[in-house]
Amino acid sequence: MRKKTSGVRSSKSTIVVRAAPRDRRRALLSFDGRTEQAAIGQSGLTAMKREGDGATPRATMKLIGGFMRRDRVSLPPTRLPMRETRRDMLWCDAPGHASYNRPVRAPFTASHETMMRHDGLYDVCLVMDWNISCRRRQAGSAIFFHLIRPGYEPTQGCIAVSLPAMKRLIRHMRRGMAVRVA
Repeated sequence: MRKKTSGVRSSKSTIVVRAAPRDRRRALLSFDGRTEQAAIGQSGLTAMKREGDGATPRATMKLIGGFMRRDRVSLPPTRLPMRETRRDMLWCDAPGHASYNRPVRAPFTASHETMMRHDGLYDVCLVMDWNISCRRRQAGSAIFFHLIRPGYEPTQGCIAVSLPAMKRLIRHMRRGMAVRVA
């Protein structure tokens, strides 16, 4: 006999991100009974995400996969599809370009993010389905789940955690897992 469910996701299938008290650029990330500190966009959370607004979208996004710098980081096993970051990997953030909010390769002349960064933010960079499966121009691009800057400085709209927190979380992550920003 199958057990009935209420349609509510269990705490083991959803990562919940909430704005921290007293600082709209920081967040508390909860998963499986554990809470981690995180940084979010410099403009806080928004329900009306626009390209370049510096805000993190208030939405439920599914994890798609990720990139990692194997030359700088080793991760525990994960069911999330991960690819090694290469020097020619970029992410298009030019709303007028056909490759908007898609990975592209160098050389690329339109506006883009470099995936192999010197500052270590994208040493582990997870892609969430924000404006990817159903793209809308100007609705925001490159909303990633990545590593934090020292001092938990705000992001440009992404969610960022420490490397130890990422290592704890990534063990449980898989494609399609929900990240709910509330």
